[in-house]
Amino acid sequence: MKGKPIPVVAIFDVGKTNKKLFLFNEQYQIVFERSARFLETVDEDGDHCENLESLRLSVFDSLHEVFRKGEFEIKAINFTSYGASFVYIDKDGRPLTPLYNYLKEYPKKLLESFYAQYGGKDKFALETSSPSLGSLNSGLQVYRLSKLKPAIFKEVKWALHLPQYLSYLISGQAYSDMTSIGCHTALWDFSKNNYHRWVEDTGIIDKMAPIVQGDRLYRATFPGSGYLVGSGLHDSSSALIPYLLNFHEPFILISTGTWCISFNPFNIDPLTKEELHSDCLLYMTYTGKPVKASRLFAGYEHEEQIKRIAKAFQISTGKFKQIDLDWTIIEKYQALDISDELSAFSTIDLSHFSDYIEAYHVLMMHLVKAQVKATTLVMNQTGVQRIFVDGGFSRNHIYMGLLAQAFPNSEVFGASMAQATALGAALVIHDHWNSREIPNDIIELRYFRTKQQTH
Repeated sequence: MKGKPIPVVAIFDVGKTNKKLFLFNEQYQIVFERSARFLETVDEDGDHCENLESLRLSVFDSLHEVFRKGEFEIKAINFTSYGASFVYIDKDGRPLTPLYNYLKEYPKKLLESFYAQYGGKDKFALETSSPSLGSLNSGLQVYRLSKLKPAIFKEVKWALHLPQYLSYLISGQAYSDMTSIGCHTALWDFSKNNYHRWVEDTGIIDKMAPIVQGDRLYRATFPGSGYLVGSGLHDSSSALIPYLLNFHEPFILISTGTWCISFNPFNIDPLTKEELHSDCLLYMTYTGKPVKASRLFAGYEHEEQIKRIAKAFQISTGKFKQIDLDWTIIEKYQALDISDELSAFSTIDLSHFSDYIEAYHVLMMHLVKAQVKATTLVMNQTGVQRIFVDGGFSRNHIYMGLLAQAFPNSEVFGASMAQATALGAALVIHDHWNSREIPNDIIELRYFRTKQQTH
């Protein structure tokens, strides 16, 4: 005899490479996981982009698979996905264009004339709390469509960020959410706490769906379905949610991956010009509160440099995973002037090092020095008591040991939890589907002590 189906929340976590579906039970353990990868397609200019049709079908296929199983009862569904990507749908909900890649080159003349209209690049960047990033400022993608393809733009009923488009597929409702709007989109004027005036001037405001709170849920359109649907979240903001719910004293989260982003939810000072030029920006929590953040392309730099070291010492890159922190190597090189420029290590002649272990330690000294500079930018005077590091570098003992040494007045923890981004999207709607308390052991913390300087 079959048991009673397990109540779960279904979370679609759509990354650039992997598209995943997770089912969490009421204790927030993963009880089912499905992963898909699709071949990219190209847009009309031949630039690589996400295959929107494959993504759409994959959402329905994986849900059907779960329903067929019958061992789970889906109570609610939510979505989290990378930001800076818009889907333009017509009145019938059909996408009108490819899902343009946020790395697509932005037309230079169009950008220059836009900035000229709004007081210049620096003034505009300050008002929208976002560095000038071309297509990564996703609002400017909508602007590009309105100027270069006016006929298509006219057909657009809603311009939806990718997480909200995924939600639309199930709920049939169009929304905008603060985590997607508030993240380097150039759409939001943080000082006015409203859309920037250019959004109204250009008529783009009419294509923006109503803004909803990230913890609201809506009915699904499928007949006979009893589950509720969340409006979707931007992935970086979603990964912050478990920490916001668990810790109330000032902390910084360094989320490490290709980009290492330092989030300080307790720093609400407006961005300065200097901070903007150093790649700081404001994100938004699901409740619409600004979060000051700095970005560092450190994961990418790490990958590139370990390839270079591996080649020079004729070893495989897998070897770097097994290197333990050796303070004698650190002390040998600490007296040298280690640059805090991220790319400084790339110019060092590797023949200076006796072996790959030594070279790797010095690479990590450079990366952490650059990380300390980036994280310090968002620290402010809140007296940050804890620094949490999640993602790849949280398991790297050299990185963590050096970071603890660099911040002797804060406790430094490697934090791990199963699928932080997906978990954030599940926790944010907890009250709507789960009658139990949120477990207090969701985040596993590992404390890293600092090695006292030897004199």
